[in-house]
Amino acid sequence: RQMKSRYDPDRHHRRSIRLRGWDYAGSGVYFVTVCTYRRRCLFGNVVDGEMRLNPVGRLVDGIWRHNLTKRADVSLDAVQVMPNHVHAVIVMAGADRVEMAATGQDGTIPPGSLGAVVGNLKTVCTRRVNKMRGTPGAPLWQRNYWERIVRDEEELARIRTYIVSNPGLWTEDRLHVSDRGERIVD
Repeated sequence: RQMKSRYDPDRHHRRSIRLRGWDYAGSGVYFVTVCTYRRRCLFGNVVDGEMRLNPVGRLVDGIWRHNLTKRADVSLDAVQVMPNHVHAVIVMAGADRVEMAATGQDGTIPPGSLGAVVGNLKTVCTRRVNKMRGTPGAPLWQRNYWERIVRDEEELARIRTYIVSNPGLWTEDRLHVSDRGERIVD
């Protein structure tokens, strides 16, 4: 029995934030940010400008590092797990086909695309974290993610510096939340 897609273009009016016409399954370098559901701080704390991962944060960090090294066509250039989000630079080696959009007409994500890679990471993390915390079915991540196509070496160097220094900038980060879970800066 074939499952019917839940995507309905007449009901779902989500505007894609992806660059129209860009081949997200081809070669490219991407700066990706994935946030936790409701931006809850689940991965640890920033103390004196240093990210201190808790067991959940260490698990998420390990999954991002391990899962991306298992693929020949994808690699991880940089990663930083923050209290409520993950920054990463993902390098896609590419494929011999052209993908004209991040999602197909039926709302599916093409295999081998950046969306498929990030979706897989989010799924694996969610399953493992929920098992660890005893919270089956609980959402871990917000829908979608932010991505930026890295255009040159100079931009890549700036992004790497930003990722490494992100814990030191936590109080100014637009994703920073208070101890009560309120967003500080938007």
